Order: sequence, then C-alpha cells, then structure tokens
Amino acid sequence: MNNLEPVPIKSPVKGEWMVLNSPGTKIPSHGTHSFATTYAYDLMQVDWTQKHVKFHRKSTLDHVLGRVHLKDCYSYGKPIYAPISGMVVEALDEYPERDPVQPLRDISVALRNAWVFDPHKHNIQDIAGNFVIIQGDRVWDGVWAFLGHMKTGSVKVKNGDTIESGTLIGNVGHSGNSTAPHLHFQLMDGPDANNARGIPCCFAEYELCQDKHWVKVEKGIPKNEDRIRF
Repeated sequence: MNNLEPVPIKSPVKGEWMVLNSPGTKIPSHGTHSFATTYAYDLMQVDWTQKHVKFHRKSTLDHVLGRVHLKDCYSYGKPIYAPISGMVVEALDEYPERDPVQPLRDISVALRNAWVFDPHKHNIQDIAGNFVIIQGDRVWDGVWAFLGHMKTGSVKVKNGDTIESGTLIGNVGHSGNSTAPHLHFQLMDGPDANNARGIPCCFAEYELCQDKHWVKVEKGIPKNEDRIRF
C-alpha cells in the first residue's frame, strides 16, 4: 500500500458533522504520530445556528460548570458504520464514560493519559475508550480501520466477524481520551495502534457547505471546522 495516496473510504457516520481534527489542516492531525494518529479524523455534531457553535443543548455557563450531560450532546449515541469491508480483529466495550461532560476534568484526563501512557503497563482503552478495529479486504487489503471513543455497551460486532462497509458497528460516545462526545477514526498499516503507522484516507463522497451552499466532493479531505454531510 502506497502511504502517500489517500485511501478512499465510506463515511463512518451519516448526516451533518463538523470536522474537529483533520489531516486536511495539519499532519499529524492530532499533533503526534503516536498510536497511528498521523492522519486521524475527529467528527462532532454541533448547532450551526449559534454564533459560536456548540456541541450541546445547554448554555456555555452550564458547560463550564459541568452541567452538560451526555444526553445533552448532539453527537452522543449517533450510529457508527464500518468505513471499509473486512474482518473485525478487535472489539472492546464496557469502558466507562464520564457523565456529565466537565471540560477541566476531561482535558486533564486526556493530557495525563497522553503523557504517562505505557503500552506495557496501561490499558489501551484509557486512550481509545470503547473501540473497533477492522482488517480490510479486497480493495482495502493492507489497511486496518480504527474507530474509538464509542458509547459504553454499544459495540455491535465481535472479534472474527466478517462485515461489509456500511455495517452498523456501534454508537458515538465519550469514553477514553475524549473531551466531548465525538467519533475518532483512522486507518493504520497494522492491527496494533501502539506499533502501527497511520495511513492517509479520504472520503469517497460527501458534501461541503460553502457560502451557505452544499457542494459535492469526491475523494476529498475536509479541513478543520468544515461543515460536511454524508
């Protein structure tokens, strides 16, 4: 697999989303090559009618004071679909979520996990939360898709399952290194995020909002804060 050519994938979500972190803006997209996150994406649903878009239905003060619960977040519980066809090589669930969302606590948890994580001593779910890894087949040979931070108890697949792209695999959650409910996903060149390298990917097809008009994009890589829909 030529890692310089983005691999086209189907969208793992449906509807309208905001891009939080994307290789279309910077590489590595998350500020590090660790855990194969070089070309990773974060997607979140927000209320675009607000002057300052929010990911929840409460006030900004409620967010600061830790009064935004997971059920108040637009992304929470939204379906996640397999972006590639293949075999599930790892599916982990039952990692607890933090409710309500509390910015200072959640940021401190994420920073602590990033700084002190040792794959020989710590649980990968401290970083990834509930997650699914799919080994690609056919056109995705040599590619593994990783989807993380899923809702506790929502993972629909198990190790060894053979699935097609578009199969429902779980729901968006707030587990692991998450500062708010969102979907984190990436492609890798191996099944273990501790040792694999990231592989660039693009969306086979989506729409981008430009000047209040929706424009169709094929094999595109959206940028941070882009408003896109599938």
